[in-house]
Amino acid sequence: MTSGRFAPDKGLTRRMVTTMFLLGLLYVVFVAVLIALGVKAVTVLVIAVGFLLLQYFLSDKIALFAMNAKVVEPAQAPELHGLVDRLSAMADMPKPRVAIADSDVPNAFATGRNQKNSVVCVTTGLLRRLTPEELEGVLAHEMSHVAHRDVAVMTIASFLGLVAGLITRFGLQFGLVGGRDRRGNNAVPVFLVVVLVSAVVYAVSFLLTRALSRYRELSADRAGALLTGRPSALASALTKVSGDMAQIPTRDLRQAEPFNAFFLVPAFAQGFSLTSLFATHPPLERRLEQLGQISAQLSRGV
Repeated sequence: MTSGRFAPDKGLTRRMVTTMFLLGLLYVVFVAVLIALGVKAVTVLVIAVGFLLLQYFLSDKIALFAMNAKVVEPAQAPELHGLVDRLSAMADMPKPRVAIADSDVPNAFATGRNQKNSVVCVTTGLLRRLTPEELEGVLAHEMSHVAHRDVAVMTIASFLGLVAGLITRFGLQFGLVGGRDRRGNNAVPVFLVVVLVSAVVYAVSFLLTRALSRYRELSADRAGALLTGRPSALASALTKVSGDMAQIPTRDLRQAEPFNAFFLVPAFAQGFSLTSLFATHPPLERRLEQLGQISAQLSRGV
């Protein structure tokens, strides 16, 4: 799954394959149930496929636009480009485009369907807070997402949840099943079954993709730390960013929340607990524990 010199992760590969298989199996069952119930879901599927293609091919442009980020040239951000150049050479991978988002939320993300179309973005808030060593650790983490093709996999994995969510929403608002059957009887019970099945499928696909998302963050931490050989720098950055997140205004955090799956650290508005229950990222303590283990292994020469 990994190209270049980023540490391969067989666990991530197994989880990606397993998740995609389970989602595919769930999709087949879902479509079969819809057909059996006579759902007019063709329009919804067309819309969902359209969204999937747009997200897959334009994910980098959409993310940069939504975050109000600008691609910068080496002359505009020489130190940032220098770190990315060094990491690209170390990882033996094409250099991604470099972008900066004008936001005080200290964070970073990587997007793009493949290495040739990838972009690594950092916020001005992150640049102000981290040392060069900490920033290098963050960039290595984000570039490992590109090497592992995480964006492409997560985009495809989210397809079934998108279909089920759209069917649930459209079903509730407009009705996807005719109001009466061939005998003229009320078909509302069938409609309710469709909505219920769609909601269950959405919930299962949601949990599967979130579980995969949490593991891919641990994998990116591991690969980035091994590439730089300084897990303590990434640990310091994670601790600093997580602590400073509490000082960010709630309004700014809520604006950033839609990108939590791509961020280094999720931007949770204060008091919002359900998001942490179905988190896109593992707990900070788990990430620091793993980085501590890597540091111990490197010190022993393992």
